[in-house]
Amino acid sequence: MWINGTVLKRIDWNDKLFSLRIKADIEPFIAGQFIKLSQKRDDKRVARAYSLVNPPGTDYVEVLAVAVEEGQLSPVLQSLTPGDTVEITPKAIGFMTLDEIPQGALQGKHLWFLATGTAVGPFISMLATDEPWERFEKVVLVYGVRLAEDLAYLDTIKQLQHTYPQQFIFIPIVTREDFPDALSCRIPDGITSGLIEQKAGLDINAEHSQVMICGNPGMISDAQAALIEKGLNKNLRRVPGQITVEKYW
Repeated sequence: MWINGTVLKRIDWNDKLFSLRIKADIEPFIAGQFIKLSQKRDDKRVARAYSLVNPPGTDYVEVLAVAVEEGQLSPVLQSLTPGDTVEITPKAIGFMTLDEIPQGALQGKHLWFLATGTAVGPFISMLATDEPWERFEKVVLVYGVRLAEDLAYLDTIKQLQHTYPQQFIFIPIVTREDFPDALSCRIPDGITSGLIEQKAGLDINAEHSQVMICGNPGMISDAQAALIEKGLNKNLRRVPGQITVEKYW
């Protein structure tokens, strides 16, 4: 099932990276979930999954995307302007939500978000809710990109630093150029070497840490392996652990 959405705004972060803010009557959702956007081309539907960047309760939906030159949908989405329409699924889905993290003694004190590229989107949504700040003593966002211009929502992140100065830690990682206060390693390498923990001033361990990972498959796989080496385990409903991931492709 698809419903029509109307583009309210397009934010161009650089020549390929953009956000779409869309007016659409979707069902209530949980921060961290995703919807699908779709357009028809030559009577064939092309659909892709995109995490919701906006928190629950807003009167619009917002997605962060990158236009792939040979992509069937992303270049079309990048060309949309206010007033244009796009088809959207009315119900968001996905299990990379804070609801999936164990409660009580198994929860730990520190929440880590590890993201690359557009996968920062669901974490921006979660950070805009009360839940992470009420449940955890420290919240760490590790955000890896190639170039500084690929860091979307920096103003939003800076506002979080201002709002939660003792609780929120932001660690940008920019691998192909210098950027103030940024690391330059891959996220998995930063875990293995201890650079990320050193930058945060916190240890990653099974007793105190919950880690959510979203990004390209190679990063997810390698970061998860690095965390398992540190004694953490994948979080399953039947066996609570410390590592929660979502793979979109």
